[in-house]
This record gives sequence, structure tokens and C-alpha cells, in this order.
Amino acid sequence: MNFLKSCREFARRNLSILLGVGLLLLLVQDVVGTHGVLAMRRSKQEAADIQKEINRLESENCNMEQGVENLKSDPQTIERIARDEMGLAKPGEYIFKLPPNAGAAPWTQLGSVSASSAVCRAAPPATTSAAPQPR
Repeated sequence: MNFLKSCREFARRNLSILLGVGLLLLLVQDVVGTHGVLAMRRSKQEAADIQKEINRLESENCNMEQGVENLKSDPQTIERIARDEMGLAKPGEYIFKLPPNAGAAPWTQLGSVSASSAVCRAAPPATTSAAPQPR
């Protein structure tokens, strides 16, 4: 009986301290626990990174689909590939292949890019910088 009485007396005297420590432990659990604030921030950041990757891949996929469509139907694209990559020429034309000039500007070595009127609306355009194109 004496032990039980001393436990009650201890609890009455230190109730506010025990409640404060319990509340502090709950707050710490809420901030750094497995489902706490920090974990939620980390999860949101990962979700944003994954969404950026999805948008980039959708844009890349759209560009590839447009390239396939150009290869199927755009005569200028087909002619450019036949001339530049396969070395073909029209009847009566001659092809002279020169070695690349080491001191030439980098944009002179790039092939021409044909623009198509069809635009892919699946994803926003990629935000990558491109080399300047000759005019």
C-alpha cells in the first residue's frame, strides 16, 4: 500500500513534466518519423523529380514521333538523309567529299534541320539549349 501511495504522489507532483515529455516525443515523431514532415517533403521532391523526368521523356517521345512522321512523308527530310548520310545524288550531280576543316566554326559542320508544321501537344517543349543554326 505504501508503494502504491508513493507512486500516486509521484505522478501528481510530476504530471505536468510527464505530459510535457510525452508531447515533446510526439512532436519529434511528427517531424522526423517515417511519416513525418521531413519524409513528406522528401516524397514530394521525389514526385516532382519523377514528373520532370516524365515530361522530358514525353517530349523526347513526341520529337521521335515527329521524326518518324517526317521520315515517312516529308520529301525534304528523305532527300537530306539520302544526300548527307547515304551519299546519294540526283542524276547528273557529282559528290565531292572534303575532309572536315579543324578550324571551321562548329555550326558549319551541323546538318540542316527541317521544321514541320505539325506540333506535338503531349508535353511542354524541352528546355535544352541548342547550337546556333546557319541561315
